[in-house]
Amino acid sequence: MTEKGEIYRCKVCGNIIQVLHPDVGELVCSEVPMELLTEQIEGSGEEKHVPVLEKTGEGLEIRVGQIPHPMEENHCIEWVEVVADGKVYLKFLKPGDQPSAEFPVNPDQVQEISVREYCSIHGLWKS
Repeated sequence: MTEKGEIYRCKVCGNIIQVLHPDVGELVCSEVPMELLTEQIEGSGEEKHVPVLEKTGEGLEIRVGQIPHPMEENHCIEWVEVVADGKVYLKFLKPGDQPSAEFPVNPDQVQEISVREYCSIHGLWKS
């Protein structure tokens, strides 16, 4: 059974999906079951992957890693997501961009906030 918000990746073609409507069916792509990505918070490469949150004058800046993450053609942060009190903010990044994103979210005015990002090589990370 899938759960709302889960991220799945196809092992064959690399398609990535996020579950919006959970159900009991199996997610399949390229004729094989899709892989559920687990949100990492520590481990190998932690210093370059765990999102760092910082309040700014405009809202909330998310920097990927205490050491800036590489943003190369074959190794980069593809997207950053913030969920604040159920409202979802998402920014897609590309090679050459800074590994950060700013969102119009005042962390002092939300009760629940979660952040995650996706590295093209090392997968899904959260803070």
